[in-house]
Amino acid sequence: MLLAAASAGLVAACAPRSKFRTYEGPEVTGIVVAKSDRRMYLVHDGRVLETYRIDLGQAPAGPKRFEGDGRTPEGTYLIDRRNPASRYHLSLGISYPNPSDRAFAAAAGKSPGGDIFIHGRSGRGGRPDWTAGCIAVSDRAIEEIYAMVREGTPITIHP
Repeated sequence: MLLAAASAGLVAACAPRSKFRTYEGPEVTGIVVAKSDRRMYLVHDGRVLETYRIDLGQAPAGPKRFEGDGRTPEGTYLIDRRNPASRYHLSLGISYPNPSDRAFAAAAGKSPGGDIFIHGRSGRGGRPDWTAGCIAVSDRAIEEIYAMVREGTPITIHP
């Protein structure tokens, strides 16, 4: 019996850690991204709950205007979807493009692009600002964020 208990403990210790966490703290009522500081803040009624270091699109200065410009959007959007099977560990979708983004791109005869997410780095290493316009955090951080943030949460992205 002792051997069986020891074996069960060993198997549990070797089992892979789940990327899905639980969160029972205050509701995240907003996300604020400061692109120039490379920081993202999860807030509850104006009080910062967590702060994360971020990477941005490969051309981080200025707002996203067109598909392929490598920029991260600026403005206020919503978290509009969750992807538990993301190729970047986990991801939360951002509601870019909004009607204003679409109109700006259409006036230039271009596509505004889309599929902008907060996601993990999944082994991308230390190269900064490598995404196609998304906001990247460590895999450990996206696990926390994914547990804390619900669909419909507003996200404001500042220059």
